[in-house]
Amino acid sequence: MGSILRAAAVASVLSLGALQAPASAQTLTMAVGAPVTSLDPHFHQLSPNNAAASMIFSRLVETDEHARNIPGLAESWRVVEPTVWEFKLRPGVRFHNGREFTAEDVAFTFARVPNVPNSPASFTLFVRPIVQVEIVDPLTVRLHTRTPYPLLPMDLTNIFILDRETHEGATTERFNSGELAIGTGPFRLLRHANGDRIELERNDNFYGERPAFARVNYRMITNDGARTAALLAGDVDVIDQVPTADLARVRRDTRLSLYETTGLRLIFLSLDHSRDDATPFVTDNDGKPISPNPLRDVRVRRALSMAIDRAAIVERVMEGAATPTGQFLAEGVTSHIPGFPTPRYDTDGARRLLAEAGFPNGFRITLHGPNDRYPNDGRIIQAVGQMWTRAGLRTTVEAQTWATFIGRAARAEFSSFLVGWGMNPDGSHPLRNLIACPNRDTGLGASNRGRYCNPELDRGLAESSQMLDEAARQERLIALERTALEDVALIPLHIQTNIWAARRGFVVTPRADELTRAQDVRPAAAR
Repeated sequence: MGSILRAAAVASVLSLGALQAPASAQTLTMAVGAPVTSLDPHFHQLSPNNAAASMIFSRLVETDEHARNIPGLAESWRVVEPTVWEFKLRPGVRFHNGREFTAEDVAFTFARVPNVPNSPASFTLFVRPIVQVEIVDPLTVRLHTRTPYPLLPMDLTNIFILDRETHEGATTERFNSGELAIGTGPFRLLRHANGDRIELERNDNFYGERPAFARVNYRMITNDGARTAALLAGDVDVIDQVPTADLARVRRDTRLSLYETTGLRLIFLSLDHSRDDATPFVTDNDGKPISPNPLRDVRVRRALSMAIDRAAIVERVMEGAATPTGQFLAEGVTSHIPGFPTPRYDTDGARRLLAEAGFPNGFRITLHGPNDRYPNDGRIIQAVGQMWTRAGLRTTVEAQTWATFIGRAARAEFSSFLVGWGMNPDGSHPLRNLIACPNRDTGLGASNRGRYCNPELDRGLAESSQMLDEAARQERLIALERTALEDVALIPLHIQTNIWAARRGFVVTPRADELTRAQDVRPAAAR
């Protein structure tokens, strides 16, 4: 892992010293800025859902705060043949209802993942390479793949394990009700008030490190001002997604501490590649549909990218809490493209490209995005809209709540929109999820909401996934990333800095994957 993630966890602690949480503090109250949309750990590939799931459930392969693979329910793994991985399972693990964890649960889980109905962003691609689950004994599984597949341990960091007997025929609704939110994780579910809070208690039989707090009140406060106000008032102990407008204030407050690290989340714009004819939110200056779809022209896509002043967005909107980028992954992370430039802000160049594409007077376009999911998301699309207008486009901006926005984005209703994606630290992850041609059978392109499709790139991606020579695989991935970025499959804007704030006496381990979890908070005295 590169220097950024190795250095990771840059803790800006203002007045910790001898500060301690009260000895009697057995309940941790946290406030997160994004809603958890489901407790079914296989329903929606979404960071807030994954954070909640990781408190209740466990995976064969877990990740540390630097996003490196570490043992979880599997104590070890190895390649026994080019197409066979063997996983040795941890003995003595039990689900919250007392049932013993065995290899049968692994086989059941992998079979369930592709069959979860109505998934907005499926986990299927992480299990699709497995063609057979061979149960050697209750604590040993061998996973057979059709071809050599070096990514399997990393893929399994995305799959939470369920109990075969408990979860046979389980519906997403029964998870959300709390009835079947039963795992092997460090906390048990007490209550789930959808969109409001999750109440948990410590699982004293957890196989790993014992959590510091006996009870957790995990609140969803999506309004930035309200979240900071709750921390300042002492109503909550920890918040994530610290509003950038409040950073200076929090840094000055000796009652509070900041914890931050460069993350793995890319904020980007997605464009409609799916429609050959008119796209719904692009018209000529008289309001008439334009056919063919201008966004299918790479000159138009390059103009849109060139018209964005990324440095200004980071400085003025994000207040320094991000890194401008023209690619998927941060410097120092595996598969980062060395020397690949962040697109230069050039309004005149954007106008020239639009004229070359047949739009010397521009056109009308609506840019959509959420206003309650990512730090400053509503302000970012406003800034981009103003920049596009300076480049000759008549731009309208529409911000919506995440709950409304994500459903429409999944149905490909937009022409251009802002969204984010939290990466695994490998170039295969954005390529498989965001760039590959959407395919329900393979699970590829599950979050490719712009419906970009390049079959030649997909073939290269398939070939790279079989390469056991890691250096050669990375070289191939970097070449594929270049292809996607030069074709402007999407428009990268910046990589977020992950920031948490805590009251005096609470210490947070900041994670590159931005997951906000109760097990990562401890009283200061325990540090």
